[in-house]
Amino acid sequence: MRKFVSSVALAVALVSTPVMAQEATPTVSEAEAFIAKAEKDLYDFTVEAGRVQWINSTYITDDTDALAAKYGEIGTEKAVAYALEAAKFQNVAGLSAETKRKLDILRGGLVLPAPTKEGAAAELSTIATKLQSAYGKGKGTLNGNAINGSDIEAAMGTSRNPEELKEMWTSWHDNVGKPMGKDYARLVEISNEGAKELGFKDVGAMWRSGYDMPADDFAKLTDKLWLEVKPLYDELHTYTRNKLNEKYGDAVQPKTGPIRADLLGNMWAQEWGGIYDIVAPAGAGDIGYDIGELLKAKGVDEMGMVKIGEGFFSSLGFEPLPKSFYERSQFLKPRDREVVCHASAWNIDNVDDLRIKMCIKVNTDDFVTIHHELGHNYYQRAYNKQSYLHLNGANDGFHEAIGDAIALSITPEYLVQIGLLDKSKVPSADKDVGLLLRQAMDKVAFLPFGLLVDKWRWGVFNGSITPANYNKGWTDLRTQYQGIVPPVERPADAFDPGAKYHIPGNTPYTRYFLARILQFQFYKAACDAAGWKGPLHRCSFYGNKEVGQKLNAMLEMGASKPWPDALEAFTGSREMSGKAMIEYFKPLMDWLKKQNKGQKKGW
Repeated sequence: MRKFVSSVALAVALVSTPVMAQEATPTVSEAEAFIAKAEKDLYDFTVEAGRVQWINSTYITDDTDALAAKYGEIGTEKAVAYALEAAKFQNVAGLSAETKRKLDILRGGLVLPAPTKEGAAAELSTIATKLQSAYGKGKGTLNGNAINGSDIEAAMGTSRNPEELKEMWTSWHDNVGKPMGKDYARLVEISNEGAKELGFKDVGAMWRSGYDMPADDFAKLTDKLWLEVKPLYDELHTYTRNKLNEKYGDAVQPKTGPIRADLLGNMWAQEWGGIYDIVAPAGAGDIGYDIGELLKAKGVDEMGMVKIGEGFFSSLGFEPLPKSFYERSQFLKPRDREVVCHASAWNIDNVDDLRIKMCIKVNTDDFVTIHHELGHNYYQRAYNKQSYLHLNGANDGFHEAIGDAIALSITPEYLVQIGLLDKSKVPSADKDVGLLLRQAMDKVAFLPFGLLVDKWRWGVFNGSITPANYNKGWTDLRTQYQGIVPPVERPADAFDPGAKYHIPGNTPYTRYFLARILQFQFYKAACDAAGWKGPLHRCSFYGNKEVGQKLNAMLEMGASKPWPDALEAFTGSREMSGKAMIEYFKPLMDWLKKQNKGQKKGW
């Protein structure tokens, strides 16, 4: 993601913001002067604040927490002040399209707006910093021993002991999520006051306003996209539930109904690739290799994985990453201090100080994640000549989709090209179902989770999910959309949403749902540009400079145009659609329907 200060910040301290007299009629020239001043101030502030946030994320102490909270407070006040000021120019006649767009970005670009009353920004920033740090320092248990977040994620993907899985799931949710509940409710209360002051119904409506369409229309668009891909998810859910039942028996996983959340190889059941060995059928499911094992066999270490990711972008014609990238990034978890291991991509100076922050392990998931994070970095650099308010993706789903579209090109043929896989071991066409099933266990399984995280927050922000029902609302949505349930009965005061980084980190999540859809649109567009004629899932555009040129043309637009313009520049379409994803997985869909014949679908 493009780095933001804490979860909150961007603009000028309230005391120094010029407030126009109420009776004055704003002019076009005043609006343009305001934009110029705001962009200069924000640009300078985010460079300094970004360094503070980097230090806090890579060296968590009471002091760095305090510094991050202070800069978060300043940034929140800046963002609120500029948003309020921008609102005064909304109806000025004669504004250029660019000025109007920048005013809209300022007005709706906050993540957590604080109201202008004294002390509100400080309290909001303190809570936001406290929640994020609590997550970073959080621990669960395995066999009674403390285990940190990075290690527990890895263990959830490898353990096949249902009691161990239950312990890890429950301890993480109890230890990390539960203590956050009251603070989160207060955060919602404060930020909703701020959103209303800016003219929005609530924070959720403000978040949905950033997609070049009315907030309610955007919510309908996400529902439309979900219905396009839901039949594929339903088939995958039915098949996976049946395999888990065969593995663990009725007492652990019944043949019908929802799936027990901790059995799916991931703490949040958001991606299921960790249990591919359980669902892979004989013959069709054996793809013959594991990328993590290939990396280890070739002696590729964590830094080597990053170099491979960079090499893909270089093959498309992009310039190498700057030397400072390798000097300043966090690739490994330090032994001597607490850090936020959750992967993220940064451009500290808004130009070329690109970095990633990870705690890399040599495995398949982190190999893919590296490509994803580098996608952010190359996007950040492509648009770095845009003015400050356009230093972002066409919409936030675009930013998330770029690296994932690249990762879809990690086909067996590509692995041969880079020397990881022996050509004689490239799976034949009869292994395609296995390859697609492995992809679907992550890509398709994620879709409902990607949608429900913000559906829960939208309900929290608009009051339809009250603090007393925070956990019930979360569990109900998880069951409704994902068809999963907790492994144990949850207490009334649980706060399971807090066990997912993006909730205490206050990172809007719909971008990840959109990215799952968009990456297939981008991938198909790249394959079409490369002249690919075979099955879509077999396409690799590694080494194709024409694709790189066309991709860069979209990337360098940044946020300067509405997202349909950027989408059209690369794909030829102005509409987001799940059709490319359905085309990609069609052979798997046909196969799943045969496997599920006679099985009860749904939950």
